[in-house]
Amino acid sequence: MGESVNIRELNELVAAKSNFIDMIVKGMDQTIVGQKHLVESLLIALLSNGHILLEGVPGLAKTLAIKTLSQLIDANYSRIQFTPDLLPADVIGTMVYSVKNETFQVKRGPIFANFVLADEINRAPAKVQSALLEAMQERQVTIGDNSFKLDEPFLVMATQNPIEQEGTYPLPEAQVDRFLLKVVIGYPTREDEKLIIRQNISPVKTDVRPLIRPEEVLDAQQTVAQIYIDEKIERYIVDIVFATRFPSDYGLDDLTGIISFGASPRASISLAKAARAYAFLQHRGFVVPEDVRAVCHDVLRHRIGLSYEAEANNITTDEIISNILDRVQVP
Repeated sequence: MGESVNIRELNELVAAKSNFIDMIVKGMDQTIVGQKHLVESLLIALLSNGHILLEGVPGLAKTLAIKTLSQLIDANYSRIQFTPDLLPADVIGTMVYSVKNETFQVKRGPIFANFVLADEINRAPAKVQSALLEAMQERQVTIGDNSFKLDEPFLVMATQNPIEQEGTYPLPEAQVDRFLLKVVIGYPTREDEKLIIRQNISPVKTDVRPLIRPEEVLDAQQTVAQIYIDEKIERYIVDIVFATRFPSDYGLDDLTGIISFGASPRASISLAKAARAYAFLQHRGFVVPEDVRAVCHDVLRHRIGLSYEAEANNITTDEIISNILDRVQVP
């Protein structure tokens, strides 16, 4: 009985703390047309204190989405355009010699912001990618002999263009794993596209005003970490992840030859974190199986390796995940 009281208290806490979510979604809707999943994913990554990798063709409002979100939260935003000649110092910063003071001074790079857009991350060489990924993981940057903590909240949204593969450096699997979510966004619908045209040729531009402070986001992150996950849900998460590693144990013999490697333990942690954030978006203090299913594709998409056989038959990780969700028993 104590637990049900606890759940009720949690529900009330989440209801109180998640008020701003509807305001943010409404604010995003005024600027971004039709990209509901993108907006939702950004909020999940932010509330889970994770990062997001976005794949989509140019012109789908990826930059606009993260910029608008940072404005609504009154947070610092920076954009790094990744190019083949970029250096790690261009991302994290460097030591600059001051003739006047006859000393070296630290010049901070664009990574020192709350929201960082790493545009076309697959255009930069491995050294630059690893500098960014280290900052994402450690939440700190070392310049010279000094270490600097990065601002909180801290969210990196990296984008990669799926159509142009010439002169690109694909992210290694182990590094892609550091992103909480990999979101693939498609073209808008006909109706949405008409709205986009109307909005962009209109002389009246929507003014984005801050709705909340960054401190409120940090407060919400702490609330998300308290959301209740039942043992049955934990078992469900583990079953889904284990089905990517040992498909035949779950009656998925047809997947054995097409998965070269399954999801890592980081996938299980990420699934639990993202499911909690999704429950928070629904103003709920506990996780249900639907929350896990809702975030499953975005969490696992980049964590399953495909065999040559799968690639030859054009089988995608999304199809594998759907197959697993259909067959793994729901609590």
